[in-house]
Amino acid sequence: MTRHLLDVDDLSSAELAEVLDLAAVAAPVRVLEGKGVACLFEKPSARTRNATEMAIVELGGHPVTMRGEEVGLDVRESTEDVARTLACYHAAICARVYDHTKLERMAAAVDVPVVNLLSDRAHPCQAIADLLTLRQEFGHLDGLTVAYIGDWNNVARSLGLALGLVGAAIRFGCPPGYGPGAAELDLLRATLSERPEDAVKGADAVYTDVWTSMGQEDEAAARRSAFAGWTVTPELMSAAAPEAIFLHCLPAHRGEEVDAAVLDGPASRVWPQAANRLAAARGALWWLAR
Repeated sequence: MTRHLLDVDDLSSAELAEVLDLAAVAAPVRVLEGKGVACLFEKPSARTRNATEMAIVELGGHPVTMRGEEVGLDVRESTEDVARTLACYHAAICARVYDHTKLERMAAAVDVPVVNLLSDRAHPCQAIADLLTLRQEFGHLDGLTVAYIGDWNNVARSLGLALGLVGAAIRFGCPPGYGPGAAELDLLRATLSERPEDAVKGADAVYTDVWTSMGQEDEAAARRSAFAGWTVTPELMSAAAPEAIFLHCLPAHRGEEVDAAVLDGPASRVWPQAANRLAAARGALWWLAR
């Protein structure tokens, strides 16, 4: 049966552990030798495109990258027909889309793996990279606590799911109206605080993301007002565990969601985290292609 990676909970705990172990292998098996992988980007990308293309190359494959306007999902032809066409040529389809349901429709239409490179609902490859970074830092994942400060978004959701699968905990600190609902908190077995200090207290890692994601530009002014006081500062980091690290999926806006002193400071692991995007994509594609 063809497996897909639309969000991290498409994997069981044991399967996620396998992906993490494969991602950590420095010399991967070239399981995509002589094969193509379609990389479709409706949204602009820096880390995701570079990481995914190089992961495919390291696995022996050939990435073919397309922008959304070249394909025109549901404009030139249906999402299903685009996926069926790409499946004629490629061993897998990787896509970065605005609407998560397009990924679900692709996966239902083809018998090659579909990998979510980011959607409005989920960012599983980022979550895998986050786990790799935490494991490299602490040597284990079980029992760790991550405080996520800021907007409840696709990154936050996938991170929460991933941490739950490996026996770690997540606490959300979000301004009123910008946090997960009761159902999401129950699903993730998480807590929500409306004071950042409460979420961060004693945490092993502090994580944040931009206040305004792509597609929310018209909300930027309102969000800056709502998130005032929610910047991750050195003072906020001091409430975390003594050896706590700082994580950010990038791009970062110094002076908004994080102080430059934190992003560029000794607790920051954002560049190893960014580097792990390549390892995460490689591990996921390797696992799917076996």
